[in-house]
Amino acid sequence: MWAAGCLASCCASCACGACQSVVSGISRRSARIAYCGLFALSLIVAWILREVAAPLMEKIPWINHFYETPDREWFETDAVLRVSLGNFLFFSILSLLMVGVKNQKDPRDSLHHGGWMMKIICWCLLVIFMFFLPNEIISFYESTSKIGSGLFLLVQVVLLLDFVHSWNDKWVGYDEQFWYAALLIVSLVCYVATFSFSGLLFYLFTPSGQDCGLNTFFIVMTLILVFVFAVITLHPTVSGSILPASVISLYCMYLCYSGLASEPRDYACNGLHKHSKAVSTGTLTVGLLTTVLSVVYSAVRAGSSTTLLSPPSSPRAGDEKPLLPLDKRDEHEEKENNKPVTYSYSFFHIIFSLASMYSAMLLTGWSTSVGESGRLVDVGWPSVWVRIITSWATAGLFIWSMVAPHLFPDREF
Repeated sequence: MWAAGCLASCCASCACGACQSVVSGISRRSARIAYCGLFALSLIVAWILREVAAPLMEKIPWINHFYETPDREWFETDAVLRVSLGNFLFFSILSLLMVGVKNQKDPRDSLHHGGWMMKIICWCLLVIFMFFLPNEIISFYESTSKIGSGLFLLVQVVLLLDFVHSWNDKWVGYDEQFWYAALLIVSLVCYVATFSFSGLLFYLFTPSGQDCGLNTFFIVMTLILVFVFAVITLHPTVSGSILPASVISLYCMYLCYSGLASEPRDYACNGLHKHSKAVSTGTLTVGLLTTVLSVVYSAVRAGSSTTLLSPPSSPRAGDEKPLLPLDKRDEHEEKENNKPVTYSYSFFHIIFSLASMYSAMLLTGWSTSVGESGRLVDVGWPSVWVRIITSWATAGLFIWSMVAPHLFPDREF
């Protein structure tokens, strides 16, 4: 027994030392990637609990307090939402703590980049504590997650616009015939895919013999926006490139499909209602992968002073000469500490908070648990309108990005 106790103590010490060495190896430059890894870990934990936690949650009295035990799907959804809520609170608290950080001399800068052992422990405690909350709080979070997911989709749109314009500017900057031809080919491929996609939408979501005026309106409206993109881009006043317009057109058509696919399975105009599940494993995997890549891209782009994550330029502190001369080492450290931050730490964590809501909707199929019976509705009209409105907002942002520089030539965009 004594030997076993010593062996267990040694193993625990080694494991603790290994964890400390890992978290201490996270430098200032790799902190953003570490946050992405923590977010990816939350997705893995939520996915695992969705598969295995239902039998255990059925035995928790403050969760399963119904007269009739709900279906297994209800507990799967509840587990995902509780993990998501813990993740959301973790990043929201960090966001509030980081409000107003302007230079690296601020003590909160060290909190953002360091203290990883403490942050991981706090994250675990928050996730565990969520399983002690009543169902009413989880239900409220589930409802607000749809709104937060829509905001996250808008952030994706802004990042997509930034990427597409940067892509176009880079190829045009080569000023060679080959790259101009490549721009034309990619644009044509995107437009062919867009119109082919629209034909598929008409086939799936406007079946003959059914009154599907709403679905027809969504598809036709998206096609009109595609036409408007091309007209504005090719207008002599704007003289824009066709590549951004083609990529945004394809993305808007995808959002239209995503919204129509979220219609209830018993809705006659939903051509996917005959499938056994509203969200297939392949679609779920692609959605989660897209979410992780979007968050990683947000973190990488956060270091640029031209993106939405960058704060206004803050005044540099310590430019005046000190009263007492310092040696070169102290002067270098003082200069490093007075550097302004390169991105908004607060908004950086907001990205992860919204992504937590969006990932919960993906893992649960944008479901809604309503009523005391705990019945689960896989998809519904709220998720349809979130995605359709996101598509329209995408169109509005793109049109604004094209016309704003000409309407307000004295301002930088």
